[in-house]
Amino acid sequence: MPHAAMPKEVVLYQAPRDWPHQARKIRQQLSAVCGQCVHRRVRVQTVDGMVYEGIVLGADGCHLHLATGPDALAHGCGPGVYGARFFGPFAASAILTLVLYELLVITLLA
Repeated sequence: MPHAAMPKEVVLYQAPRDWPHQARKIRQQLSAVCGQCVHRRVRVQTVDGMVYEGIVLGADGCHLHLATGPDALAHGCGPGVYGARFFGPFAASAILTLVLYELLVITLLA
């Protein structure tokens, strides 16, 4: 019985050669910044233009964990918290996880 021919592979996308190095560098930088902001109120804007406010719970090297629910409001976040649109108004302790390399701006709020 003859073997079935293997399908030909076609590369649809390949990242630029320096992209992995740049992505790691940005991720390390953002992780350090997020680590300095733990338990502080911030506003975060993503590369897609989404804006969130909340309290930084931590960063694990790849993700930022942001408390955005009503509990975060009680701890000093203003009325502009946008996490409720994802979790609904009944989310007592909404935690939003954002990918570090998708973050564009992190602003510390007084």
